[in-house]
Amino acid sequence: MAQDRYLTGNVNHAPFAQRLDHVMVKLFYDHSRSRIKNWILNGQVKVNGRVTVVPKKKILGGEKIEVSMVMENEQHWKPQNITLNIVYEDDDIIVINKPRDMVVHSGAGNTDGTILNALLYYYPPIIDVPRAGIVHRLDKDTTGLMVVAKTVPAQTRLVDLLQARNITREYEAITIGTITAGGTVEQPIARHATKRTHMTVHPLGKPAVTHYRIMEHFHAHTRLRLRLETGRTHQIRVHMAYINHPLVGDQKYNCRKYIRKDTMEMEVLRRFDRQALHATMLRLYHPITVLQMEWHAALPQDMVELVNALKADTEKFRLT
Repeated sequence: MAQDRYLTGNVNHAPFAQRLDHVMVKLFYDHSRSRIKNWILNGQVKVNGRVTVVPKKKILGGEKIEVSMVMENEQHWKPQNITLNIVYEDDDIIVINKPRDMVVHSGAGNTDGTILNALLYYYPPIIDVPRAGIVHRLDKDTTGLMVVAKTVPAQTRLVDLLQARNITREYEAITIGTITAGGTVEQPIARHATKRTHMTVHPLGKPAVTHYRIMEHFHAHTRLRLRLETGRTHQIRVHMAYINHPLVGDQKYNCRKYIRKDTMEMEVLRRFDRQALHATMLRLYHPITVLQMEWHAALPQDMVELVNALKADTEKFRLT
């Protein structure tokens, strides 16, 4: 069952009228502007006992503002004793090195074994933070670094940092084909019109920017370092497929039609069964102390084996 929780605040008398959403930002400063706006638009806000859905409603002073927050507390939001690879932790944040084959957030078809389930067991008070402190996601089979908030103020400030593009995330990837030089893909991304679990480049989509540079060339593949300027769903996977260099192992974005026949028999490549993508660096200003912090996560073993196999294949090709 969902659980209702309430916030209340009284507005001081002011010399002139102010917008409801602006007043609420001051009253409930631990919550982001976007969250407050959604509360109003969703009919969760009462002013003097009456629901209002108008963020621009004028507030004169002396009003009582109430917020009904419906907190998800479904059965699938249950604590589970799942080991987390914690890279860093303090009173406000946790930085995790996520393994492959693990969903970040519970949802349809993924009610167990998620990062969220693990967080609820590891740190039970996180249930009181929206989305259990999760502010960004990695795809199920993408490995690497992600930050989680342990408190509402930390979560609010991390969301603000993400929206302001003040969190730097860098990835390593192995793509199919030879990319001759680094560059930038700046193409909007939207949900696919017919394949609802897919994303696609579309002129009416949300802006998306991915920067990439060459780390290493192989015989028929390229190792890249990528930096996200935005954070759209499947962004790197979609952008690399768009420039005809999809990620090794990415079945969702038509990986196989780009694989060269002379590499199909490489055992390591044939059994690499996920997108070759790893979140290797995370840099941000701490949401509470404002100190700049940076973390790195080495490539997981399966990607190390893939890189080594591609190096060996490249050397073999040069000697023939």
